[in-house]
Amino acid sequence: MDFDRADAINQAVRLLSLRHRARAAALLAPLGLHPGQEALLLELARTGPRIQAQLSEALGCEPPSVTLMTRKLEASGHVRRRPAPSDRRASIVELTEAGAALAERVKDLWCALAEETVTGLPEQTVADLPGLLATLTANVDTRRARPARGSGE
Repeated sequence: MDFDRADAINQAVRLLSLRHRARAAALLAPLGLHPGQEALLLELARTGPRIQAQLSEALGCEPPSVTLMTRKLEASGHVRRRPAPSDRRASIVELTEAGAALAERVKDLWCALAEETVTGLPEQTVADLPGLLATLTANVDTRRARPARGSGE
């Protein structure tokens, strides 16, 4: 791939990521949430109570980030933590009633953000988009150990 094409792709992905996060932040702020916290709420709404390590894996973020988000959501009354019966060092995180209600509001907001994001695209492109984006994400997943092209390996 030549540089001009590579630059166009990389710039487009970078700008989409930045603008999507900024738009999400603007929509989440009135709910008292910061980007990332909505994903934790939605994961718990989808799966039920989870150990923090499971949340970290599901959300694709580091355990300290999940710990911080969980503490903030616990302080606001949206989640509660309890020791895991099988491992007292692990915490199980679950939604409170207020957290479940907030997750429902986030679902509505998430639908609106997705609709904004894909406005003007053909329906087939919208249908294909989750798979395409999942492939792109897997291609750059830093948790997969593989040398970069042109690295001499």
